[in-house]
Amino acid sequence: MSSAREHDPVQVHHHRDVRGGGARAAVFGISDGLVTNVSLVLGMAGANPGGAIVRLAGVAGLVAGSFSMAAGEYLSMTAQRELMERELEVERRSLRRSPEGEAAELRRIYVRKGIDPAVASEMVDQVMQDPDLALETHAREELGISMQGLGSPWQAAAASFITFALGAFVPLAPWLFTSGTVAIVLSVVLGGLAALTVGAVQARFTERPAFVSALRQLAVTTVAAAVTFGVGKGIGTGVS
Repeated sequence: MSSAREHDPVQVHHHRDVRGGGARAAVFGISDGLVTNVSLVLGMAGANPGGAIVRLAGVAGLVAGSFSMAAGEYLSMTAQRELMERELEVERRSLRRSPEGEAAELRRIYVRKGIDPAVASEMVDQVMQDPDLALETHAREELGISMQGLGSPWQAAAASFITFALGAFVPLAPWLFTSGTVAIVLSVVLGGLAALTVGAVQARFTERPAFVSALRQLAVTTVAAAVTFGVGKGIGTGVS
């Protein structure tokens, strides 16, 4: 007769690898690209300067925004990674110079978390036998740093550049083939559809309701575009 344990379901959890920073940068990139260039293109269109000027502004916004986002991601993640590496080096030196003191500190951390002191001591003794494991454990418990989660600045920069450009191209595309009211309407329609799509895709990553995420993205994009279009319209009519 088989035991109940043999019939217990085995739970397998599948997690996405988001440690490199690329996923986060991609999500922000395409959302920012869409909202930024919808606002820029419609703001310029509201001033009615002519199709060529709107196209120029849209292309400039796409190129400048893509490089700016990529550079910002690279610099911020590089600075964050260097800061974490500096803290890890401090911890590495402490483990070499005072292993007993570091072990005692780790025991106190485990005890504060509710682990029995005897069990905590046994755990720490096992951890301290492996220098790499000791560093990884101390970094996680003391500093909140994951050795595998430092992130890749180049990966984040590339993801940000590509996705911002994709998002920014959507409202610009109609102005490459037409202009005037037709281009404005197409930019609004394509921008709205893209906003709903981006929101739904984000929901798949975060496992949140797609309807809510899509409407939130659409609302933010709509408000930004409406405000800049109104500003452009006001300035365009007021400037001779």
